[in-house]
Parts: sequence; C-alpha cells; structure tokens
Amino acid sequence: MTRILIAECKQEVSSFNPSPSGYADFVVLRGDELLARRRGSRSETGGALTVFDPRADLELVPTYSACAITSGGTLGASDFSRIAREFNEALSAAGPVDAAYFSMHGAMSAANEGDPEGFLLAEARRILGEEVPFVVSLDLHGILTDRMLTHADAVVLYHTYPHVDMFSTGERAGRLLLRILDEGARPVTATVRVPALVRGDELITATGRIRHVIQAAHEIETSPGGLSAGMFWGNPFTDVPELRSNSLVVTDNDPDRAEREALRLASLFWEHHEQMFQPLTSLEEAVRRTLAQTEGTTILMDAADAPSSGASGDGNSVVRALLDAGYRGRILAPIVDAPAVEVAFAAGVGAVIRTTVGGTLDPGRFTPLAIEARVRLLSDGEYAGEAWGRSRSGRTVVLESGNLTLVVTSRPVSLHDRGLFWAHGQEPKRFDAVLVKCPHCEPQMFKDWSAQLINVDAPGSTSANLHSLGHTVCARPIFPLDAGVEFLPAARIFRRGR
Repeated sequence: MTRILIAECKQEVSSFNPSPSGYADFVVLRGDELLARRRGSRSETGGALTVFDPRADLELVPTYSACAITSGGTLGASDFSRIAREFNEALSAAGPVDAAYFSMHGAMSAANEGDPEGFLLAEARRILGEEVPFVVSLDLHGILTDRMLTHADAVVLYHTYPHVDMFSTGERAGRLLLRILDEGARPVTATVRVPALVRGDELITATGRIRHVIQAAHEIETSPGGLSAGMFWGNPFTDVPELRSNSLVVTDNDPDRAEREALRLASLFWEHHEQMFQPLTSLEEAVRRTLAQTEGTTILMDAADAPSSGASGDGNSVVRALLDAGYRGRILAPIVDAPAVEVAFAAGVGAVIRTTVGGTLDPGRFTPLAIEARVRLLSDGEYAGEAWGRSRSGRTVVLESGNLTLVVTSRPVSLHDRGLFWAHGQEPKRFDAVLVKCPHCEPQMFKDWSAQLINVDAPGSTSANLHSLGHTVCARPIFPLDAGVEFLPAARIFRRGR
C-alpha cells in the first residue's frame, strides 16, 4: 500500500489589524476526524480525497488540521508555537509515508515567524525525509516564499477570484501527486518575482484583465508536460519580506520550458498591472450618493474593514457618516462588538439598551458609536452561509436603533455572502442602504439587484487604498506604493533532487 499523508494549516492575516489572532480562532482536527470533516466538502482536501479515495492501493494517513475560522490579525507567538508543535507531533506519529499532500493558504504570519507555511514545510521535510514527494495547494493570495519552494516538490494554486475553485484545486493537487507516484513525474518549478500589489475588479477572473493570465496558465497546466501553473498576487495586507506577486509554472523535468512559461505569465500580468487597482469613492461622496438615491438599495462596499481579508470588523465609520448626514433610509450593517452583544443578552429580547458599537478591536481607527437600541433577536451565531457552508460568528444579536439595523457579532466572520443577514432574519433587499464588508461577492448576492454599488474609501486595516496602511516590511520599490517601479523579468528554478 502506498501511504499518503494529509495535513492542513490555513489562515490569512492583516498585519495592520492591531487585534492579534489566537489558537482559539482555529478549528483543530486530528486523525480520522480530518477525513470525516473533509469528505463531501467543497474544500481543497475534499477535492483531493475524490482523487485518492477510489484507489484501493492507497492508504490515507490523516494527521493534523488547523484552519482559522476567518482571517484576522497577526497570530500570537505562543499560539503559532502551539500549532507548530501539534503539527510536528502529528507528523512524527504518522510513521513512514510515501507522499504527502498539504492544504495551506500562504498568507499566514505570526509574531515569531513571518513565513509559517515555509516553516511547517521545512519541519515536515525534517520529519518525513528528503525522498517523500510533497504537493502543496495554496490560495492565489498566498505569499510564495523561497522556503516553501525549497521544501515542496510542486505547488498548485487557485485559478479563480472570487474563489470558487477550492475543490478543483484539491483535485488538481491530488492528480499531480499521483503523477509523481504512478508515472515518475519529476516536477521542476520556475517562478518570476513581480514587484506589484494589486486589487480591484480587473482581478475578477471571469471578467477582468487577469483572465488573460489565468487562461494562459490553464493552457500550460493542461498541456503535455505541464503540471501546475498560475499567478500569485499575494495579500497586500500581510506585510512580510517576500510580499509581492509571483508567476509560477511547474513542468515535468523541463526547466527551460518552465522558465519560458513563467516569464510569459509574468509579462502578461505586468502588462495590465496599472489597471489592477480598486477605484474608491470618498466617504463624503459615498454618503452624498446614498442620500441622492431615492429608489432601490444602495450597496456600500466597506472592504477596508473586511474580516475575510483580515480586518477586525468593528468599523463604524460608514454608519456614523450616514447618521451624521441625517440619512432617513433604512440601513442594514454588520459589526463586531462582543461587549455590546453581552449587554443585549443580559437585557433580553424586546429590551431597550444603551450601549456603544464599534471600536473595540481597532480603537486607533474607530471611535465607539453610542446608540439606544431595541434588542430584536439573540443567536448562538451558528449558521449556514449562502456560499461556503457553516459559519460561527459567536453569540450574535440584532439591534434596531431608529432607521439603523445592526447584526452585531461577538467575533469577526467572513462576510462573503448574505448568510449572516439571512440567518438573523434580515433580507438585504428590504433596506435602502446595506453595508457589505467584503471586497468581492458573487454578483447575484448584491451587485445584480442593487440600485447602485459604491466602493467606499473608509478607514480599515484591509483598505484597497494601500498607501493608507503603512507598509514597513515588504521589499521596496513596489507598485503602487512607489512611483516609477521597474520590472526586470528573471526566472528562478526550484527542483527537488530525487
């Protein structure tokens, strides 16, 4: 029997969120529980299992999974040390294996380790040995580091944004690992560093200019001798030394082709990079446009405070601006504020409470907003998302204060869809203004039915106004933080000697 080890470790952080992540922010699975939770899921590991499970000659060795409930601030030192220790212990207990599949994100960062994924892969290599092939799946928002590439035989990354291909990415990773085992494929990787941090609609793979790069990557990957290809555009909010964009091509023992194709992908990307930014509307203008809209629903995209990108979720700037301007339409907004939730739970449904909302996690950016509100609903925060399965927002309440309805959660939760609103009795279409804390949602969720959608330049630790964040660690110069950035294409080759 060929023994394939399976492990996961996934989180995306914003270095600019002052509220650190901790061990409690992860769901930890061990052994067979990992397989039980992933089989039938739309995750990367779920996809890989559909490749492995039909094979009677394979023995799966599930070890350890630590996946963050949502993105967040930099992981605490002791918390990462605990995860790393448990990860290593699980791999050490697995015994000899013939191959390993790792499902990771790529944009983790801890107070004591700027490259957690690279560290864990190096530890896995030390424990499992130099001869065991590793295939790693990563989010295209991952920061691709030399240490990752040194210890992985091959990397497979998402092709789509918004991300709808996690499952198929796992399938691709599983098939690649079997090509190494069954066919003797010998992966060789070429990468090209591109000095750019990008955001915006041009990165939507169905419609944006990035589609030219992704189409070329798909053609490479599905061609004879092509094993993996794609474009990392990193996570601009994870301020670490190797933050940048990277093209990646993996071929079967053909370094010349890998180099040539990686250079082609990087050049395609650079050709359009100046259009890959998010135009933003000032908060003042966004309020003016909302007040002027008399029919339908205005969607106010506050991606600067998006928990899915690592923000705290306790931003109240847009709501405050609407109220200060005397807006009379019905407003629906999510916000993170655990103390306000506890006040509401203590008072009970129907009670009128005086509390503040916002500014509890990121007080440097947000000032608590005083409100008097009626408690309309109490919840344990366990709910089904519209797109991505179960979510956990912690104890959650619905507060009504005049024309403002707030869904207040105890903890940040990824707001990729309407699930949080629906689970707590709120239909966004019934409101005049809806605050959405996510950079991109599937168009049918908000954009297609809205009267207008405004990308607001509000404060927050995941602002697309990258100049506002204060990068101090990443290599410079880099677009768009610096003017006149030059791109001097050069490929780097990585291969495991076996």
